[in-house]
Amino acid sequence: MTEVAEGVMEIIAAASKRDRGTLQASDWLDELGIASLEAVEMIFELEDRFGIEIPVNANNAGEVFKTVADVVRLVEGLVAAKDAA
Repeated sequence: MTEVAEGVMEIIAAASKRDRGTLQASDWLDELGIASLEAVEMIFELEDRFGIEIPVNANNAGEVFKTVADVVRLVEGLVAAKDAA
């Protein structure tokens, strides 16, 4: 697992109040019990930690992020694009 993926999963685990060891890439975010305010805070934390801007708004975050793997893929892609610039 990449360093970015591990960091993303740590942030999701904290937002869902779960032990990082139990979190799986296939977990559905809506089943992790992350409230909308926690989801917004999670997005801000991801942006701050990785120096990226996630192109979603609070109204459609659920359409972009369905699983933990979706979040990992998006953040890894944004970090790679930033590093390539």
